[in-house]
Amino acid sequence: MLKDIFNKYNIILGSSSKRRKELLHQIGFNFKIIRTNKKEIYPYNLKSENIAIFLAKQKSSFLLDKLEKNNLLITADTTVILNDEILHKPTSNYEALNMLLKLSNKKHKVITGVCISTIKKVISFSTMTEVKFKKLKKKELEDYILEYKPLDKSGGYGIQDPIGKNAEIKGSYSNVVGLPLSDLYDKLKQFK
Repeated sequence: MLKDIFNKYNIILGSSSKRRKELLHQIGFNFKIIRTNKKEIYPYNLKSENIAIFLAKQKSSFLLDKLEKNNLLITADTTVILNDEILHKPTSNYEALNMLLKLSNKKHKVITGVCISTIKKVISFSTMTEVKFKKLKKKELEDYILEYKPLDKSGGYGIQDPIGKNAEIKGSYSNVVGLPLSDLYDKLKQFK
């Protein structure tokens, strides 16, 4: 199935995320990367569960004018939600620590919105995974932040880092990393 897609399209990842790049490489994708410098914004009254898909579509709209006839663009955005609060990328070690302390011993949602676009067709979807960290100690979190510098990660953590060993996951692991591969594979079938 992927062979059909690769024969028909040049795959483009509209993201600078190292983790999304690694995930696509793991499943055998050949692709190039394009980025946009436009600032992503969403309406303040948008439900937290809808923000990721809104931003994935927005990223796609920023890049559509760069697409050629045989291009297939994949854009994505991941949000971490505790209760109804969005935990964005922390701006400091202090903020990362506070986020992780909030997440300690509580369930939260990780939602990745994905938009797949060609010049003729656009499909978007989102995937939700439930994550619960065990009780996390302040000292271990401080050490984690200093060593792994998770300031570029929503919620202040990377599930693939050692901190992820302290988490129970219900749903797609790759979704928490940044791209729900199984759901992406299913949706790509519609572009054959």
